[in-house]
Amino acid sequence: MTKITPDNLSVVVRFAGDSGDGVQLLGSQFAESTALAGADFSTFPDFPAEIRAPVGTTFGVSAFQINLGARRISTAGDQPDVLVALNPAALKVNLPLLQKGALIILNTDAFNDRNFAKANMAADPRKTGELDDYQVVEIDISTQTLEAVKPHGLSKSDAEQCKNFWALGTVLWMFGRDRQPIIDWAHKKFAKKAPEVLTGNLAALDAGHAFAETAELSAELPQFVIGEAPMQSGDYRSITGAEALSLGLAAAGELADRDVIFCSYPITPASPILHHLSKMGELGVATFQAEDEIAACCAAIGASYGGAIGVTSSSGPGIALKGEAIGLGMVAELPLVIVNSQRGGPSTGLPTKTEQSDLYQAVYGRNADAPLPVIATSSPGDCFDAAIEATRVAVRHMTPIFLLTDGYIANAAGPWALPDMADFAPIETHAAPEAPSTDDPTDVKKAIWKRDDESLGRPWVAPGMKGLAHRIGGLEKDIETGDISYDAQNHQVMGEMRAAKIDAIAKFIPDQEVEQGPSKGRLAVVGWGSTHGAIWRAVHQANEEGLNVAQIHLRWLNPLPKNLGDLLAGYDRILLPEMNFGQCATLLRDKLGVEVVQLNKVSGQPFKITEISDAIRANLPGEIQAAE
Repeated sequence: MTKITPDNLSVVVRFAGDSGDGVQLLGSQFAESTALAGADFSTFPDFPAEIRAPVGTTFGVSAFQINLGARRISTAGDQPDVLVALNPAALKVNLPLLQKGALIILNTDAFNDRNFAKANMAADPRKTGELDDYQVVEIDISTQTLEAVKPHGLSKSDAEQCKNFWALGTVLWMFGRDRQPIIDWAHKKFAKKAPEVLTGNLAALDAGHAFAETAELSAELPQFVIGEAPMQSGDYRSITGAEALSLGLAAAGELADRDVIFCSYPITPASPILHHLSKMGELGVATFQAEDEIAACCAAIGASYGGAIGVTSSSGPGIALKGEAIGLGMVAELPLVIVNSQRGGPSTGLPTKTEQSDLYQAVYGRNADAPLPVIATSSPGDCFDAAIEATRVAVRHMTPIFLLTDGYIANAAGPWALPDMADFAPIETHAAPEAPSTDDPTDVKKAIWKRDDESLGRPWVAPGMKGLAHRIGGLEKDIETGDISYDAQNHQVMGEMRAAKIDAIAKFIPDQEVEQGPSKGRLAVVGWGSTHGAIWRAVHQANEEGLNVAQIHLRWLNPLPKNLGDLLAGYDRILLPEMNFGQCATLLRDKLGVEVVQLNKVSGQPFKITEISDAIRANLPGEIQAAE
């Protein structure tokens, strides 16, 4: 038996097959087993936009990548060390991603002329020399699966669908993972299916594990020894960004002692938030699937008008449709959390691929002068805290707020330490005023629109509160009474007040910190959103090499932290990686007059560590020579 303890303490594994092969389930369950084993990890589900592309074609290839290790893991990895390819198309699409010497496990049952033709492959890659630089293990996975499930009475088509469990059993053996958590999960997963579905899949799981253990392939099919990562003590679970964000919204409702009403319309990759929140009714969360994006946003505004925390969610195309309604929420001065799970664009673009596509839209993308706060989450686990913070700001300042995530964060998973809710301060709301004792209706109006001196948030007055009836809408209002006003000077003052309200948020958010590296120096790598992990690893490696590099990651994008301008001024050069053509770069130039070196990528794939490392070296030529 060959056991391998990687020198770099991490291994990148990629599963790939047809969209109907259950690759995402295979990968997610392997991630769960990794979390239970105490290793750190990060995942990257990579699947096509087509609901069902033609079987065996490259268009239908679905993949799941996981980087696991006994050190801090910040990305899903640049190049896989292990690839499990269930058909020729999966091999063709993913082979260019591998590093030389990688281990490739092939399902040989799928390697035939018919599938080569579907994948537009002129010849069998096993015979052309294309795989000479890799360790190739050929296993008849489909045949082995059919043999394992034969006693359980499944049809041939149902039996073939068990091959992902067979492959999972093999990989669990390779990494020394316990099968019992998978077995327990399967009992819940298939509880409503015919009994043979459960028994067949479990038989495939056991057969794959037994094959790897007893097939005398020790020289070809190694075991990897990955120890526990040095993480803080506590209870951990695997969590995706969509799950963490949903739990964060539910927790925000608890902290504010308000119901949460989530209103949305299905769109990729935002829909999983609706799916998760729909199961949280016992936590005071109600969900509403509207007939369109505009209705969803207006319903969420109505929820906030009624005294609940209104939340709406979409991706870039849907956010565009919500634009006028978002402006209504701002003019009405009501709390509204707007979650944007960004994806590749423009238009329909790349629905299942990631991109930091909508920063312009969040900061600038409404008619007239309509400033709103914008916060961005940086990892799956961070979504929980970001959801609470966004809700706190929306309620304190009585304003809509954008919470930016993206397709990578929403679908990726990592270990998450279960939080102690006692560590979170309650979310305080602007209590409704006492009804004035006078008979003058103007006094009631002034009480309702009297804004807090620090936050400029108004009292949260819901319909039915005795003596506090008032008018609200999208027309400009008098700054003191809320009455409709067409007065020129009042409109000027109202516009200034709305801008000042967003600026005031900077007084409540912490100063920007340097995450690693010097507080002044030659180069700072600035990022926002899901670029965090790749930047962290690249900067960490640079500093281990003796280079003078800092990492600054922005959570707040509007308003920017009040010390950010002075902080950035302490560096000779600013490098800004973004999965767009420079939206945050434009923002920093606009708000702070800061010039940056742009590193832009819009491939639908997250940054690789090497891409950022190369850019760091390109911007520190003299220092690199000195270090060498």
